[in-house]
Amino acid sequence: MFTNDQGRPVSKTTGRRLLVLGCVAVLLILGIDRASAAELNPHQERAKAIFKELIETNTTHSSGDTAIASQRMAKHLLASGFAEEDVRVIENAPRKGNLVARLRSVAPTQKPILFLAHIDVVEANPEDWNLPPFEFIESAGYYYGRGTVDDKDEAAIAVANLIKLKQEGFQPNRDIIIALTADEEGGPENGVIYLLENHRDLVDAEFVINEGGGGGLRDGQPVGNSVQAAEKVYQSYTLEVTNRGGHSSLPRSDNAIYTLVSALSNIEAYEFPVSFNEVTQAYFKALLQDMSAADKKAMQRLLKNPADSRAAARFAETPAVNSRLRTTCVATQLEAGHAENALPQRASATVNCRIMPGRPPAEIQAVLGEVIGNADVSITPVRKPTPSPASPLSEAVMAPIMRITEELWPGTPVVPVMSTGATDGLFFRNAGIPVYGVSGIFSDIDDVRAHGRDERIGVDDFFKGLEFQERLIKALASD
Repeated sequence: MFTNDQGRPVSKTTGRRLLVLGCVAVLLILGIDRASAAELNPHQERAKAIFKELIETNTTHSSGDTAIASQRMAKHLLASGFAEEDVRVIENAPRKGNLVARLRSVAPTQKPILFLAHIDVVEANPEDWNLPPFEFIESAGYYYGRGTVDDKDEAAIAVANLIKLKQEGFQPNRDIIIALTADEEGGPENGVIYLLENHRDLVDAEFVINEGGGGGLRDGQPVGNSVQAAEKVYQSYTLEVTNRGGHSSLPRSDNAIYTLVSALSNIEAYEFPVSFNEVTQAYFKALLQDMSAADKKAMQRLLKNPADSRAAARFAETPAVNSRLRTTCVATQLEAGHAENALPQRASATVNCRIMPGRPPAEIQAVLGEVIGNADVSITPVRKPTPSPASPLSEAVMAPIMRITEELWPGTPVVPVMSTGATDGLFFRNAGIPVYGVSGIFSDIDDVRAHGRDERIGVDDFFKGLEFQERLIKALASD
């Protein structure tokens, strides 16, 4: 969930692909094993049915309808005893609907918590898939379908768990809210923005539990449970060179293409300085335990002195590490010339930057200008950026996550992470509400299928996530 073709920041289930290290044995507990569908308990059956209904409801931007999906989820909640005033379907545009539901506390002592999931999905061409993308199919221990990991799994879990808590008579010490929203994947009618601007009272919370984190598996074994607490800032710039052009038989030194290529080469050679924040420091300290001796020594030096260029060079060819150490800017699009027998009158390129939290995008633009060193190359922001602050690593949130992770996956470390992309959590962070991306859903870090062909989630992994999030709700909403 990183960016769409229009350049909007979107999520990519960043936490599920992170190299969170530390191999441990997984224990099967609480009856959540490799049981067949016939052995599912009633709660699991309900969650699976809701999941299936969501997957088989088309919610793509081109032809889908998140309002229909929201209405279908609302029916489940209303049928389970929720009052109509606590189940709201809010449409912010044609075919764009959002569900906000609330389990009320009789005597609240704390502000509400909100569980957020988007129900729109990216496009899926059936010709590219081995299975129909909008059918919920169980095969060889997996559930297949567009949205199974991005992000209808967490939407289904949120609805199923809220129903279970209601039916059990759970008495929380605060209201529990779920919000299923539209256009996270890049459409023009973002549901979170709309709700914050027009229905802030419905989604106001002490903090939000969102996507963006999750568990990593390698060779079927859990290697870490990540909590996304920060996001890089998405910002693209257009570089452009223009001149009078001319006939290609009469070359000149001020060729627009050559000037632009020189500018891009300067950007390619430049590295932004290493910088850490609370989240990335915790992340890299956790990685130390499974690094090679040389890498561990280099990272320890870097954590002590971010200006240690020799230590930083050790990770320059490791994108998953390097991208979390610094701001990055990379050329992604190129356009030039108008005829093969004419000198170019115009050459332009798009440079996409992922900026470390807290660093102003205008400062990055100024740095690019200095790096290019040529006034003939203009630099223009493609659109206004949306920076967001890192969420504090609150003990009240992190401690329950660590405890429940230890209960379900003994020995598995919990690691705070910074996404190199973005989620809708950034809008809540900018509204002053901390966001923590954690799901308890584990997936193969070497086989990431979000937004890709034959998207799938492990059956066991789905139900373990269901258990994890139920426990987390109770832990966060109990005295």
